Amino acid sequence: MTIRQLSVFIENKLGRINEVTKILAANNINMTAFSLAESADFGVLRLIVSDVNKAAEVLKEARFGVSLAEVVALSLPNTPGALSKVMESIAEKGVFIEYMYAFSQGDVANVVIRPTDISKCLEALKTCDCQVLTESSFA
Repeated sequence: MTIRQLSVFIENKLGRINEVTKILAANNINMTAFSLAESADFGVLRLIVSDVNKAAEVLKEARFGVSLAEVVALSLPNTPGALSKVMESIAEKGVFIEYMYAFSQGDVANVVIRPTDISKCLEALKTCDCQVLTESSFA
């Protein structure tokens, strides 16, 4: 099971992230998770949202560069070593992680992973103490 993640390309200038959040809010789209990576001239805002199709549409209409990617999202115990066990299982399957981001709240940690091989990654996760999330988990 995978979820679709939006990547929004934005110039590194004041107010551009706010423009994205305003557009999403005006269209009743909730951001569940996000990560921002930057280079000298632009940033990549990666988003998990409540309505990925609508978000892509309204951001493209606003002239943002938008792409979709399949990622794996999982929930695991927020305890020392839990993520290490997951990463070990994935590595044992020979899967490289292109990028990932995570957040925790209370007893639960949520992780978004962009693996090079999604099917091998999902196979590895079957042996872990984690729950693979679906898009409906974020709606």
